Amino acid sequence: MPRVRKGAARHQAKRRLFKAVKGFRGARGTNLRLAKEAIVRSQVNATVHRKLKKRDFRQLWITRVSAACKQNGMRYSQFVFGLKLAQVGLNRKMLAEMAVNDMDSFVAVVDIAKAAVAKAQAA
Repeated sequence: MPRVRKGAARHQAKRRLFKAVKGFRGARGTNLRLAKEAIVRSQVNATVHRKLKKRDFRQLWITRVSAACKQNGMRYSQFVFGLKLAQVGLNRKMLAEMAVNDMDSFVAVVDIAKAAVAKAQAA
């Protein structure tokens, strides 16, 4: 029985691999061994950065809401505390969207939070 060689399968695997490293600079885009390492590393970084993306967006939303709160004479921490007391269920993404695009409704929410904080301090 003749020995089986892996010519077509190996060529296909290499093509798939080099397609994945297309655009990588230097030997990482041309050498097989370095290309394999680059793919593993890029997949690890992709996983890490998917998690970091969520963190970055939350930080951006908090910054936007904080700036809008300061314009309306309230600190961000007091604002969030007031929303909890008033049982307003808006998340930071929606609050940031309101702060950027619909300032009138955001001011109404700030007034609700202010009233809830004042009521808590009076009691």
